[in-house]
Amino acid sequence: MKTILVIILLNVIVVPGIQAQEASSKHEQEIYTLIDNYSMAREKRDTSLLKSILMPDIDQLVSSGEWRMGIQAALHGMLQSSAGNPGTRRLTIEYLRFLNSYCAIADARYDIQNTDSTERKMWSSFIVVYDKNSWKISAIRNMLPAPSR
Repeated sequence: MKTILVIILLNVIVVPGIQAQEASSKHEQEIYTLIDNYSMAREKRDTSLLKSILMPDIDQLVSSGEWRMGIQAALHGMLQSSAGNPGTRRLTIEYLRFLNSYCAIADARYDIQNTDSTERKMWSSFIVVYDKNSWKISAIRNMLPAPSR
């Protein structure tokens, strides 16, 4: 009888914890893929992919101080920025924090290798939400690091 009770308790306590970790790991990987897809879509100027991974009410604050509200403004600004600042963009997530099971913040290094071989180093923060069985970008904040003293 004690053996059965121990087995039941282990299933009640341990199994849900393992399943939660697997779900969390799955969601982490999906967010990493989402940010990779965003970077690729920007590089290729793929508006179809961008529309599929951005929330309709996205807002984006860029390093110049421009605030893009809504998907049309964000798409227009992204395409214009990519055309006006050609180069290879690389986003590397440094920190991922889940606020709850359907919202997370992904902080990433944002490096642009310019065509003249100079490099622009920034930070980007992405607010991502779980919407209709997939992760999407709800907000983006791009920042230039403070100058060194």
